[in-house]
Amino acid sequence: MMARAGIWFMQSLARLPLPWLRALGWLLGQLLYLLVWPRRRVALRNLQLCYPEASAAQRRAWARQTFVYFCQAWLDRSWLWSAPQAVVAQRVQLQGALHELDGTTPTILFAPHFYGMDAGGLALPLHTARAFTSIFSTHPNPAIDAWFMAGRQRFGEVRMLNRADGVKPIIANLRQGGLLYLLPDMDFGAKESIFVPYFGQQAATVPSLSRFARLGRAKVLGMYTRMTPTGYVAEITPAWANFPTEDVVADTTRMNRELQAAIATMPGQYYWVHKRFKTRPEGQGPVY
Repeated sequence: MMARAGIWFMQSLARLPLPWLRALGWLLGQLLYLLVWPRRRVALRNLQLCYPEASAAQRRAWARQTFVYFCQAWLDRSWLWSAPQAVVAQRVQLQGALHELDGTTPTILFAPHFYGMDAGGLALPLHTARAFTSIFSTHPNPAIDAWFMAGRQRFGEVRMLNRADGVKPIIANLRQGGLLYLLPDMDFGAKESIFVPYFGQQAATVPSLSRFARLGRAKVLGMYTRMTPTGYVAEITPAWANFPTEDVVADTTRMNRELQAAIATMPGQYYWVHKRFKTRPEGQGPVY
């Protein structure tokens, strides 16, 4: 009952002017930064590991920003998933190498966990008729999970897959000329990962981008979605040259290098509250 009431409340927020919604998100973000100290510590530790050259004051500023952007992005789901299509199309822009979406060449969009990732996921079906799939974790509450799935699939031919569904539907869609919206930048444990450099650390990293690109005979584009005062801008890069290769370690290292460059353009908008370095190489102790 509480979940359904929360969904109704979120849907009602869709009618608010965007500046009001962003102001509310700013207030909530400031409050969470003060109260949710375990995640604040995680964000600060991540930033210390990844940007040791930055001042402590700068890292605190980025950490505070990440809480604000988190809350603003959460509230933005109200209009992303409930407002008329014309409103979403006006606020969510897609730019960059749009020609890479033409045709039927199997294509993977590397879309890491910036807070605009849901807006970026809607930008694609608003600008291309190509079918695409994506993989998201299931929410434990069925009502919230259904809301997530309906919102993410509201435009175009979109199929949301559970990680338990395996790779077959992903590869099948790619080989039929579809798109894959892939978010492989989280720590999913040692079993599914290899250790490659990331911000100077050896980080457990899922090699799925290289694997899917080879199996699906797909080209890879970067897609990085930035929150702006008027909505979101999703930027598509040209296809990565010489990717994939036969070396999965080199490919996954390249992916992390591309991600680092993207994060550098908007550090406060990345998902620093995730324990990205929780899985450690053998013999190395925990960092959190």
